[in-house]
Amino acid sequence: MKMKKFTLSTTQIILLSFLLTILIGSLLLALPISSRSGKAVPYLDALFTATTSTCVTGLVTLPTVSAWSVFGQIVILFLIQIGGLGIVTIMSGVMLLLNRKMGIGDRLLIQDAFNLNTMSGLAKFVKNVLFGTLLIEGCGAVLYMFVFVPEFGAKGIWISVFNSVSAFCNAGIDIIAENSLSNYATDPLINIVTSALIILGGLGYIVWWDVLRVVKSRSPKNRRIFRHLTLHSKIAITVTAGLILAGTVFIFIFEYSNPLTIGDMSLFDKIQVSFFQSVTTRTAGFASIPQENLTNASAAVSIILMLIGGSPVGTAGGMKTVTIAVLLCSAFSTIRNKNCATLFGRRIPENTLKKAVAVTVTFFIICMTSAVLLMTATDASALDAVYEAVSATATVGLSRNLTGTLNTFGKLILIVTMYFGRVGPISLAVALGSKNESQNVISEPTEEISIG
Repeated sequence: MKMKKFTLSTTQIILLSFLLTILIGSLLLALPISSRSGKAVPYLDALFTATTSTCVTGLVTLPTVSAWSVFGQIVILFLIQIGGLGIVTIMSGVMLLLNRKMGIGDRLLIQDAFNLNTMSGLAKFVKNVLFGTLLIEGCGAVLYMFVFVPEFGAKGIWISVFNSVSAFCNAGIDIIAENSLSNYATDPLINIVTSALIILGGLGYIVWWDVLRVVKSRSPKNRRIFRHLTLHSKIAITVTAGLILAGTVFIFIFEYSNPLTIGDMSLFDKIQVSFFQSVTTRTAGFASIPQENLTNASAAVSIILMLIGGSPVGTAGGMKTVTIAVLLCSAFSTIRNKNCATLFGRRIPENTLKKAVAVTVTFFIICMTSAVLLMTATDASALDAVYEAVSATATVGLSRNLTGTLNTFGKLILIVTMYFGRVGPISLAVALGSKNESQNVISEPTEEISIG
């Protein structure tokens, strides 16, 4: 009798690669050399930090600026970069540098890692992703240096590089101060550069190449770029712009008279801080105002923005802009009694609708389970627990000062939540689910049920 060969699916390989990266990172961070004090930090805190870095979340139990040595910060930065790009992309890039050809297994891994619909041009895609990432992060670091080098001297170079990588990867971890970017809340350069990095990382690589393709193909007299973009790019750009604008307006209104946030600022500063809060909730996690001081209305708006997150095939987390657009489009089409859902004159495939529903349902299950467990493990209010759970699941990193007070059980809850949120609810469901059932020749009978 032949032994059945055990093989892992591409999705399971991706899940395990993230898990292995986290474990290796936690062991490195648990070394005394990683701690600023020279004494090893508790392993659970090292594991938490490795998870939040690899999952590009940003929630921390120990202040990054004061708890970790330069070596520890370098480890964290590498974990952020690996987490933002994905271990599969990193390994594929190494293969390309060594002039090794990609096999069918390698191509399937890349396709699943980026949730692509095609296997053509994957080698070029990986090269473009790596080059584009390094270029944007490099530009961000140079711009940051105009502020950080005069203030911190030579150390400002390291701070600029760290912050640029963290912002682009939507990690939200910094080595500037324990209060994140609160000291630079009204600094236009820091706000603009950080927001630009967050948005570019969150839009996704597919949108980058699509915009560049259209720009190159358009003549100087015909610059109707948006019209010639793919449906994916149109949805991602439109929803991203709409959410940022709506978030800015609502936060500005709800916080206008709040002296604990922007109440005492000038009109211009109120606008830029509101804009930054709206942008950073798109899974970035940098805070320029204390999240615990937000009004309940602003906290609710922030939770919604965190839930939605960025766009597919990028560094951001959340349910994704395209997912929400597809769901809303389907809902309104049903309300209007239309046979199919359409966006920008294009019909949305039924399979895409099913994926959107699956992602959303799985996401809410993870969020709500985590929130309930956090309320069980701590004395946190419902708002604080939900805020923390959503932040962890959507890999945002914003906190209402709850993470630093968590007990062992609470930390373990967030570690698992961040991991599930990063690898993707739908990927997790596919990897842990049973094998696809064979198609039955005779399908099950249909019966109508009541909805609503």
